[in-house]
Amino acid sequence: EVAAVVAHLRAAVPALPQVHGGRSSGARVACRGAAALGPVAVLALAFPLLAPARRDGTRPDRGPELDAVTVPVLAVSGERDRFGVPGPTATREVVVLPGDHSLRARRPVAAAVGPWLDRVLAGDGPALTAASSAPAAATGESRTRARR
Repeated sequence: EVAAVVAHLRAAVPALPQVHGGRSSGARVACRGAAALGPVAVLALAFPLLAPARRDGTRPDRGPELDAVTVPVLAVSGERDRFGVPGPTATREVVVLPGDHSLRARRPVAAAVGPWLDRVLAGDGPALTAASSAPAAATGESRTRARR
């Protein structure tokens, strides 16, 4: 059980801040558990914003799971992700990379995650860059595009 592992880690290294994350469905798990498990931030790689189509053709929106996270979030998605790309919020930075849901190019992912992780672990506010501040978010232009 995840809660037992988190409790064990907190007891073993209480001063170590925890960042929870995952890719695709693992990102969903990290988001859903954030309130109860108390990470300092959440890393959501290829968060599946839209579920696969059901037999009736509907695609449930999973955005509320991501929106419910109150700690800083970095959402990294491929520009052609068939499950959608989330938008930025006051606590969520979004990086859109070349590619699809697989996020196969590891260097661009590492380049996006590294600086954000440094900011989060240093305790620098909501871990947002100047490029994704509130004025840009209001215009919908705050997504960071990283290149290979």
